[in-house]
Amino acid sequence: MSFVPNGIRSQAEMLKAAGVSSFEELFSVIPSELRCSGLNLPEGRSEFEVEKHIRELGSKNVNNLTYFVGGGFYDHYIPSAVDSLVSRGEFFTAYTPYQPEASQGTLQAIYEYQSCICGLTGMDVSNASVYDGGTALYEAAMMAIRITHRNKIVMDGGVNPIYRKMIKSYTHNLDIGFTDVPVCHGQSDRDELYRHIDNETAAVIIQNPNFFGAVDDHSDIVKIAHDRGALVISSVYPVSLGLLKTPAEMGIDIVTGEGQSLGIPLSFGGPYLGFMATKQEYIRQMPGRICGQTTDIKGRRSFVLTFQTREQHIRREKANSNICSNQSLCALRSLIYMSLIGSKGFKELAVTCRNKAEFAKSRLESIKGVSVMRSAPTFNEFTVQLPVSANKVIGKLIERGIAAGFPLGRYYSDMEDYLLVAVTEKRTKHEIIRFADSLEDILWS
Repeated sequence: MSFVPNGIRSQAEMLKAAGVSSFEELFSVIPSELRCSGLNLPEGRSEFEVEKHIRELGSKNVNNLTYFVGGGFYDHYIPSAVDSLVSRGEFFTAYTPYQPEASQGTLQAIYEYQSCICGLTGMDVSNASVYDGGTALYEAAMMAIRITHRNKIVMDGGVNPIYRKMIKSYTHNLDIGFTDVPVCHGQSDRDELYRHIDNETAAVIIQNPNFFGAVDDHSDIVKIAHDRGALVISSVYPVSLGLLKTPAEMGIDIVTGEGQSLGIPLSFGGPYLGFMATKQEYIRQMPGRICGQTTDIKGRRSFVLTFQTREQHIRREKANSNICSNQSLCALRSLIYMSLIGSKGFKELAVTCRNKAEFAKSRLESIKGVSVMRSAPTFNEFTVQLPVSANKVIGKLIERGIAAGFPLGRYYSDMEDYLLVAVTEKRTKHEIIRFADSLEDILWS
């Protein structure tokens, strides 16, 4: 879109409408120390010179870090075919495929994405994605409130603290009660959870593996919650489902998660996508868009938006959500990734991540003063206790090109010496050993 500046006449009309005589008067309420005195731009340069300058600036970035950071976002390998396919012109489509006769490609991609998410989680139906993993968990909580007509949420302490903050921010002005239950030895504290689940509880929110990396079978929690009329929502790490029991096998009612690990680069925090899947009986309470397969008047296979339950133009005040956003391009990336990996590849990927994490555990716990928390089984992420503050260690390891993990003291005041370490299939034996050797050297040299 070209830039069309306002002329003198237009500027005068706007200033008059604002009740001021000049732009200087318009901005006079801004203290002088906060106002920009000039842009201090250098002399113009040629395209070649500008590109060379930018490359020189970019070369100063630290771009060779070896990542052991997780906490909900993971450094997985992305096949080059994902970038190649998703960049094809056929996928440069409109935001919303309202007219099916002009949007069959987009609609089929959405339908296939939904099918993959259902296959991965074992659930009956999936929507066409939402903004991110935290938003998906919030949307699931609101689903449960609408379904049960209750307004209390019991949240396990192992749920990602970022997600918990998001949920409470979104619901700050709503009449919803929250009860947070601390974990016990890494896993869900059954006794405390059961004590808080009552006839006012709309849902129990859990995570598997949880934020500390602990793997759990929540089937018993599901049974108790259902006996008391509450639903169970589980936030999952999709790659782990290549190895772990599926949410459907545990009886979970609504499944959500962050889809970043399904072929989406870390990209400094986004864009990502949140996936949502549920049981067939709850499909009309799921926000967003749901694509279905049908036939046209000639009997040919075709696709349509079966549900658009979010849309204000359709449901207005009865809309299931006013904030969810279909991340179509990210969903397409995840679809291509899952299709390339396949079910066999998914299992091999999960096993590889788990085995490398176990090797990292054994190497790290051989260091004097370092303890690996082994009170619960883990997938590819685990908690390590250090003899010093984790923040101090992380800074020194960054200088050696290693992003060592996530310092739990950032969210838990009593865990300043704990580090959350993640190992994906990209981490080599050499890198893991270098990480351990560097940590040992920093601690005891």
